[in-house]
Amino acid sequence: MSDQETLLIFPCAFPVKIMGRTEDGFANAMLEVVLRHAPDFDSASMAMKASSSNKYLSLTCTINATSKQQLDDLYREITSHPMVVMAL
Repeated sequence: MSDQETLLIFPCAFPVKIMGRTEDGFANAMLEVVLRHAPDFDSASMAMKASSSNKYLSLTCTINATSKQQLDDLYREITSHPMVVMAL
């Protein structure tokens, strides 16, 4: 699918939500992945929210998405990471 076949218009602000178990290094590991695909991401803007049981941690990183390929590559790496439970 090319950029013309997506509903998004690039560049755009695109929120990436990443969920994983609450464990040391999760946020830093995800930040490294996000920065690999979106080097201009402001790490201070990463939002973190723990589940009510504190078993899971949700991270939201709003990146400046420049292409569908960039998003596909980012999601592929995030979802294949062993610390990640789900990505939206």
